[in-house]
Amino acid sequence: MNKKHNTSIQMIADYEGDISHLFDVEIPENIPILATRNLVLFPGVVSPILVGRIASVNLINKLKKNPDQIFAIFCQKNADVESPEQEDLFEYGVYAKLVRVLEMSGPGNNITAIVQALGKCKLSEINKKKPFLVGQTIPQAESLVDIDSNEYESAIDDLRKLTVEYIKQNEDIPDETQFAITNIQNNVIATNFICSNMPFAVEDKFTMLQAESSLERVYTTLKVLHKELQLQQIKQNIRSKTREDLDEQQREYFLQQQIKNIREELGSADGSPERKELEKKAESKKWNEDVEKIFYKELDKLDILNPQSPDYSVQLNYLQTMVSLPWNEYTEDDLNIQRAQKILDKDHYGMEKVKERILEHLAVLQLSGNLKSPIICLYGAPGVGKTSLGKSVAKAMNRKYVRMSLGGLHDESEIRGHRRTYIGAMPGRIIKSMQKAGSSNPVFILDEIDKVTQNTHNGDPSSALLEVLDPEQNNAFHDNYLDVDFDLSKVLFIATANDLNTIPRPLLDRMELIEVSGYITEEKQEIAKRHLIPRELTNTGLINAEVKPTITKAAVEKIIEQYTRESGVRQLEKQINKAMRKLAYLKAMNGDLPFSKITPAEVVTLLGKPPYYRDIYQGNAYAGVVTGLAWTSVGGEILFIETSLSKGNGSKLTLTGNLGDVMKESAVIALEYIKAHINSLGVDYRIFDQWNIHIHVPEGATPKDGPSAGITIATSIASALTQRKVRKNTAMTGEITLRGKVLPVGGIKEKILAAKRAGITDIMLCKDNKKDIDEIPAKYLTGLEFHFVEDVQDVLNFALTDELVDHAISFDIEEKKKN
Repeated sequence: MNKKHNTSIQMIADYEGDISHLFDVEIPENIPILATRNLVLFPGVVSPILVGRIASVNLINKLKKNPDQIFAIFCQKNADVESPEQEDLFEYGVYAKLVRVLEMSGPGNNITAIVQALGKCKLSEINKKKPFLVGQTIPQAESLVDIDSNEYESAIDDLRKLTVEYIKQNEDIPDETQFAITNIQNNVIATNFICSNMPFAVEDKFTMLQAESSLERVYTTLKVLHKELQLQQIKQNIRSKTREDLDEQQREYFLQQQIKNIREELGSADGSPERKELEKKAESKKWNEDVEKIFYKELDKLDILNPQSPDYSVQLNYLQTMVSLPWNEYTEDDLNIQRAQKILDKDHYGMEKVKERILEHLAVLQLSGNLKSPIICLYGAPGVGKTSLGKSVAKAMNRKYVRMSLGGLHDESEIRGHRRTYIGAMPGRIIKSMQKAGSSNPVFILDEIDKVTQNTHNGDPSSALLEVLDPEQNNAFHDNYLDVDFDLSKVLFIATANDLNTIPRPLLDRMELIEVSGYITEEKQEIAKRHLIPRELTNTGLINAEVKPTITKAAVEKIIEQYTRESGVRQLEKQINKAMRKLAYLKAMNGDLPFSKITPAEVVTLLGKPPYYRDIYQGNAYAGVVTGLAWTSVGGEILFIETSLSKGNGSKLTLTGNLGDVMKESAVIALEYIKAHINSLGVDYRIFDQWNIHIHVPEGATPKDGPSAGITIATSIASALTQRKVRKNTAMTGEITLRGKVLPVGGIKEKILAAKRAGITDIMLCKDNKKDIDEIPAKYLTGLEFHFVEDVQDVLNFALTDELVDHAISFDIEEKKKN
């Protein structure tokens, strides 16, 4: 960066008499060039230049070593150009030599170079750009006027006077400049000093530099000065007129007040057009008497305000907000239960509990005719359809739909609004959403309620929601901006959340919680068939193809199992879209579809190698390897518990596989139970004194926790100790106690379907989990046999066969020597 130093006044060479020696210098053929921004130098002037660009710094550093070297200075036409070419520079400049360099501390580490401008020159060409510009120049002689010339003396006197007048009118020019101009003896230097120091446009300064004689430069400068003085006069007139306008506004305000009083006396106070419009809208409003009284009281205030004042627009906005709200305006609910159920089933597959709750609400409305709307909170993993369900509910009930995202909300005023005393005050987002809905009973989605920021310096937004979501309070919701109670009791609020742990307990207590569990593979297949595939065919334009592509059920299952890991269907939709995009691309390239039916083999072609793989049953050839069932956030999985024994002192139990504390405790309980009942397995109890036990759960990078692997670990230890095979195609899940009781666990639906996909045929569960099996549709249970148990002994009796594994280990128990 090169620019004129803002806080310094340019120094000048105060020569008297002959100054021609300044311009009589020897110029080399190739000369270094310094490009400046917004700075045009004139012959004879000494000026500081702030240098920051790399090329310019390189040049100054070279000149420091050889201060007598002559270089040229040319100004850029466009200051924004970082690396100027020849066409970016003005044609004329000056020769100069370096006088002094000042190191500047601060951002950028810029340096200030003080240079002495010499004679004028013309740029011929630039033949080198690095490490700095080097080019060829042509010296330009200037005609120096005879100092005794009356014309020149008169012109220079006029120039000095006009410049002093200009400086007095321009507050940005330091007073020291005026002192310098009046004290410079040499008229040529004085002219060049004025040209260089006055804040003229760069183009005007270049025109002055082009002048072939000093007299011509004086005349050119006088023209520019006259123009600048006229502009200064215009600015002064504008400022004066602005002050007069402000005085005039105050005068008009008092006159308006008098006119208003006169009109009232005459009985002809019709009011402003805005008032008429507001009164017309107010006639159709169904507000109660108190709200009506407040509205007309505020409306009267509008008449006493000057339309030019800021308070007028504030008052007008408030009144427009009041008349735009749906006071006691309701849409008529469609209470046809069958129709509502048909709409909900069409738009969303599964979600039976949520649909049932909505239909219950409609049924009660149908019977009673009046009911406070429930406050429902749908919680579950991302992508399971919580937010989109709100639209279906609104459609099913024939209500207006409005959504408000609470993610990242950190200001209480976003809920309650700002008081009107603040500049730029506005109502809260609840009231704004009611304006948008246009009715007092919409379906109102409070999206991502668990993402609200709590206890900020701007208040607590989650506490402000307490009033909104309390059926006993929201019939008189108070917005700070509106300052009038508004009834929200007929609004059907549906909040959505991913994690209940981040929602404050008082807020959680006001909502009816409904879990929206993740979809199982079979449900995802149905959702893809009904919704995702038709939608993506339309989005990619393949719906218009002569032969529409189809995706087989096996291909959809492959995408679900091997290309996604989620509870919802967002990633599934993206993968289907990716496959369709690839098909569209191939069709556009080749003219027709390479295949019309997408099978599992084509899935790999369209989507690449699968990033995920599900475990499958691995047989029962090894002792101590038992198949368990696990629940994860993305569905059910099978897992393998492995137990091995090694020679040792018997005091060591090793647990590996990234296990959590609860799972470690389950392993300890399982081992203690087996130790206590070792005789029932036909194993010498001394095995625990001479053999160490190691329990491992594969996929060590994946954290695992929970109590449901209790019976699986116990069976694994028993199989390893007895070397007996585990029953083929068998999996199990259940918590155990130290007494050997088997307790129920959760996630049964997901676990059962994962087992079926892995080729399991027999599943062992706690007897109390039978109720969970009854809730699973029968079509998903085909080919599975369930064995319900009450204690670990039941598990071992069924799971362990009498057959030993191949190459069974023989545990030689050594007698301990007596002292």
